Amino acid sequence: MNFPRLKKAKGFLLGIATTGVLGICIQAAPADSYFEISKNMDIFTSLFKELNTLYVDPIEPGKLIKTGIDAMLEDLDPYTNYITESDIEEYEFQTTGKYGGIGATMRQRDDLTYVGDVYEFSPAQKAGLHPGDQVIAIGDQVLKGKNIDQISLLLKGAPGTQVTLKIKDAYTGAESQKMITRGEIELSSVPYFALVGKNKDVAFVRLTQFTPGCSRLVRSALDSLKSQQPNLKGVVLDLRNNPGGLLDEAVSVSNLFVDRGQLIVSTKGKLAEWDKEYKTNGTPWNSQIPLTVLVNGSSASASEIVAGSIQDLDRGIVIGEQSYGKGLVQITRPLGYNARVKLTTAKYYTPSGRCIQAIDYSHRNADGSVGKVPDSLKKAYKTKTGRTVLSGGGVAPDLEVTDENVSKLAATLYVKNYIFDYATQYAKAHQTIPAAGSFALSNEEFNQFAKWLENKDYSYKTETEIALDSLKQIASREKYFEGMKAEYTSLTSKVSHDKKQDLLKHKEEVSEFLESEIASRYYYMRGRIESQLRKDQDLEKALLVIEQPTQYQALLQPKKK
Repeated sequence: MNFPRLKKAKGFLLGIATTGVLGICIQAAPADSYFEISKNMDIFTSLFKELNTLYVDPIEPGKLIKTGIDAMLEDLDPYTNYITESDIEEYEFQTTGKYGGIGATMRQRDDLTYVGDVYEFSPAQKAGLHPGDQVIAIGDQVLKGKNIDQISLLLKGAPGTQVTLKIKDAYTGAESQKMITRGEIELSSVPYFALVGKNKDVAFVRLTQFTPGCSRLVRSALDSLKSQQPNLKGVVLDLRNNPGGLLDEAVSVSNLFVDRGQLIVSTKGKLAEWDKEYKTNGTPWNSQIPLTVLVNGSSASASEIVAGSIQDLDRGIVIGEQSYGKGLVQITRPLGYNARVKLTTAKYYTPSGRCIQAIDYSHRNADGSVGKVPDSLKKAYKTKTGRTVLSGGGVAPDLEVTDENVSKLAATLYVKNYIFDYATQYAKAHQTIPAAGSFALSNEEFNQFAKWLENKDYSYKTETEIALDSLKQIASREKYFEGMKAEYTSLTSKVSHDKKQDLLKHKEEVSEFLESEIASRYYYMRGRIESQLRKDQDLEKALLVIEQPTQYQALLQPKKK
């Protein structure tokens, strides 16, 4: 199995893919285009009638129309989407973090369905479900042969309604029926906050999405940490893997650290009436405390508004990797029958005037592909103190920290569920573990995991082996392979990997995956995050900067020529 290059566990395990809803704009059609619109709508309607009446097989009208709409929108950008009535609940969950259900994820292996994560304080937790339990049936529906989307529909429903699950317990093997009352499940956009650093005097807050009210949650977390440690040295705001959300909330989060009346973001659409400026209008939580903001390649949209404004106003230090580069604004419009369209209406600009949009969807190549904004078109802008920042490529960190790629071995063990399955075995054998931040597998325990893996298939190909396979295919096609067969066989033998040696070579990395998964069995999502932070390079860099005020201030000043 081939894997793309993946970053370390904190991004690999916690990545969350959602899309923000920002701004509003309506585009008026020129008068001379109305005839073309009317003509083509008539043609489309007539075509659909003919298909429905004469096509040899029955058609599914909803499915056919959705296919046509999706194909039409494909020529625009990936954020302009048609949302059907059946997709509304999933869309609402993505934008609000709320849904009606039992509060557990599902995962599949070999056509069987298992409980994945169980959310803390959820109906699933109260009913005694735990990760690794096999779900045999939901109501009168046997799950074998059903996909995750179908299973999700069976589990979701209005809060207060009941659903019955037939479960095979992962620890005892016993089968039982569990009747669970659905609740309103709300995933907090601030799943973890804590005091960190050598002296526990730095506030760390992770924000996973800009949902309604998330700025209040961040403020509440900061207040809580401040009450525990009145003499805070600084704040680390973690926006890694945060895909964005509400523009107003991005402004409000920025306002926690920026004085009233400061420009945070402006939007520009096709109509002048939609050109808007968004300024802070509240009292900041603290506008002076040293601040660091963590970002990576999956920090997008509203995350980039916060990181970009903090950087442009020289209010704090951005640390990590270049952000995603999504400078587009979306709104939703009703289409009738509970369907909606989410469409891009404008671009946004940070206080310095730069747009961080990295991909130019408005100018496609002849083959329909799109490319990144070339360096020659990127413009230089100045922050408040005169530091140079560039447009068109996301938010570049003030201090870059590049995480190592996840090894093929670790990715294989994770994707094939061996990390998950062994965590279930471990939780079955251990009633408790130490706090997630201090829990670590001993050498003996890792050796037990290695022994457990001995009869498992976790074969994979290294990049060198993949390259050799490609070389063989090309050489065979060009009729050169027979002449180089001996050399190829020799090279293949030399680069073939020993799985046991690979496991020892990547012991530290695999241990991190295991420890994080095991910690989640006892302490849920907050335990998973706390475990991963133990060896977090970005956090270490942020703490180092906060603990050195001279370096912190120097980073906020223009570089001397």
